[in-house]
Amino acid sequence: MRKNFGAKPWTYPQPVFILASWGEDGIPDAMNAAWGGVSDDKELSFCISADHKTTANILARKAFTVSMATDDQMAACDYVGIESGNKVKNKLEKAGWHVTPSAFVDAPLIDELPMAVECRLVSYDPESCRLVGEIVNVSADEAVLDEAGRIDPAKLRPITFDPVHNLYRTVGEVAGRAFHDGLQLK
Repeated sequence: MRKNFGAKPWTYPQPVFILASWGEDGIPDAMNAAWGGVSDDKELSFCISADHKTTANILARKAFTVSMATDDQMAACDYVGIESGNKVKNKLEKAGWHVTPSAFVDAPLIDELPMAVECRLVSYDPESCRLVGEIVNVSADEAVLDEAGRIDPAKLRPITFDPVHNLYRTVGEVAGRAFHDGLQLK
């Protein structure tokens, strides 16, 4: 028996993305965005409203970075989602974060978040709030790489948003091998 909940934006997992940009004054800004994901081989899309400082910054600079939120930075990641950059100018400083300019796009990389996707703005629709970025580069701190030089989720420890319970959850253990385990059913 199933229970119906009606139309709700409930999907699992919902990655916790931290979008970062430069303000017109050169001060870095970031926001927490769970409504987003891959929309093409080299594109990410997000649903963010026009009233965010980060949205205005991205539209002005035509670039942004998308860091994966991690369990060790969970409180800071939550903070940049509940505090407005329109009200608090130094959100990243209050979060305890430091930034390094991206070498690929006109946006900051958050040093404390070890994986980021660096994007160039493709489009923004203020009516639907859909922001699309072209992936220019993916960067990761060597501390989260495995022996083969690939990103290791067990070292990265990304978090997801649980929209039903308003919780953050750490991505868990391996469940199987993609593009392999289903072959037994062919």
